[in-house]
Amino acid sequence: MTLSIAHLGPPGTYAEQATIFYVNWLRENTGMAGILCPYPSIAQSLQAVAQGDVQSAVVPVENSIEGSVTMTMDALWQLDSLRIRLALVMPITHALISCATSLDEIATVYSHPQALAQCQGWLGQFLPNVQLIPSNSTTEALQRLENELTTAAIASHRAAQLYNLPILASGINDYPENCTRFWVVSHNQTDTAHQISSVKTSHTSLAFSVPANIPGALVEPLQIFAQREINLSRIESRPTKRSLGEYLFFLDIEADTTEAKTQSALTQLTPHTEVLKIFGSYGVLPISNQQL
Repeated sequence: MTLSIAHLGPPGTYAEQATIFYVNWLRENTGMAGILCPYPSIAQSLQAVAQGDVQSAVVPVENSIEGSVTMTMDALWQLDSLRIRLALVMPITHALISCATSLDEIATVYSHPQALAQCQGWLGQFLPNVQLIPSNSTTEALQRLENELTTAAIASHRAAQLYNLPILASGINDYPENCTRFWVVSHNQTDTAHQISSVKTSHTSLAFSVPANIPGALVEPLQIFAQREINLSRIESRPTKRSLGEYLFFLDIEADTTEAKTQSALTQLTPHTEVLKIFGSYGVLPISNQQL
């Protein structure tokens, strides 16, 4: 069996790198093959899964420096048919790629907003006067660099090799311990449990809205997990996009939905929410630098 797997393109993105690792891991552990399918945006990658154009997608959800990838969170809330199957945690090292001969010649830097934010300290110190332009991916602007000698892009060392472009500066992320968590997402009717059975299920991701913005509206749901000694590894709010001051709450809990205490917590949680969505239970697979 061969799986079609969507990811953020063009070639050379960190999402593609994570997808390649996942495809290799699948082949070694299950004998299954994978075909990489690049898409122009994270949202389009997830929509392709929901529409049945591909079977899975590998999308970034959280970075250790800059925090959550909101496009992933918003798309997952909106597309009810998606389920998280696995998490991949990958180290990220950014490089400044340009055909300029020195930093002094650079006037413009392109990259994905996450990458720009992860390097904002370095950019402020070494390129304080350049124009920073967000792009759909870290590699979108690479093809223009040969013709624009005052332009640079922030991407990976692998991307520089793929496009045969020089690196002006390496390791420019503001903190050396930089990593991004990716989710492997598939359609909820797709049975992929056999693909990842060797990875212990350790986390569940969910989100909910509350009926009203009143005192205790969030405290009471959180106490349900605390009373059962279920640890929350992440909690974050996102606007509902209906009205200013209305929020969705995204939670990662260190528990499996098959556990009795988790089922009890979710049952008790339901009356305290307006809408409750369970995105899936999954294991976490770390990626080392040696595996990239």
